[in-house]
Amino acid sequence: MSESYAFIGLGHLGGNLAASLIRNGFAVTVFDRDPAAIERLVALGASAAKSPAEAAAHAGNAITCLPSPKVSEAVLAGPDGLLQGLPTGGTWIEMSTNGRDEILRLAALASAKGVETLECPVTGGVHLAAAGRITALVGGDAALYERHRSAIEAMCAKSFLMGPIGSAAVIKVITNMLAFIHLVAAGEALMLAKQGGLDLAQSYHAIVASSGNSFVHETESQLVLNGSYDIGFTMDLALKDLGFALAMGERSGVPLDLAARVNAIFERGKEAYGGGAWSTQIVKLLEDAVGTELRAPGFPSRLET
Repeated sequence: MSESYAFIGLGHLGGNLAASLIRNGFAVTVFDRDPAAIERLVALGASAAKSPAEAAAHAGNAITCLPSPKVSEAVLAGPDGLLQGLPTGGTWIEMSTNGRDEILRLAALASAKGVETLECPVTGGVHLAAAGRITALVGGDAALYERHRSAIEAMCAKSFLMGPIGSAAVIKVITNMLAFIHLVAAGEALMLAKQGGLDLAQSYHAIVASSGNSFVHETESQLVLNGSYDIGFTMDLALKDLGFALAMGERSGVPLDLAARVNAIFERGKEAYGGGAWSTQIVKLLEDAVGTELRAPGFPSRLET
């Protein structure tokens, strides 16, 4: 546990990841644009910094969990950014979701300043991050991964080294694409059950035990049936990730007919409910179209850790 870390980006996901580091005894210096987010982590034992550069200079290594490549670049290389504080030989661990081209470009900016990069996007949902049970998808040098493995494993129950920088971006985009496809499919399945006169709670459990089950149905369908939709992930983020997948398909010559259709559905969802609406509200499009809600008793408003 000799390494200490700056952690930048303390939102729904990042705040939980940083809390896991602190809970496991790591020295963590935090920065976020939201003072309340900083206060929450300081209350758990973190130190506060006034900028990414200050946090990085104090810790020697930095972790980011941010909403877009544009924000990641600003935090990394902008004024008072990480590269103004990280020492030569320090490490930047990028836990945000990026496209392959974006992370390769950002890693090159870091390398030019003598800073090594690990990409480490996570998958599984905010509720698993809160419990330290989320999965890390890692891209980068194997020795660098081993150097920071104890920190990664403090935040994540499982980690997979996928290959060099850019590899984790590819698999993360794939897993997110599948998740959004599964979400739309789960909503359609539940609506068929509703219109077929079935008990929705019993239908949920029957699907869980069937060949048609998915991780997304097991988790996010519960929030639809409750009516909260509160997954902690927005329409805008879903569209960002689907855009990465479609661009990857176009570059590699893979027709992504299903992903393209789901992207169009999410564009309609954003138009109807706003980019800040929970991604799970995509099922509300179907509820509104049919004129009936998918509700059943006994399901939580938020996923339990």
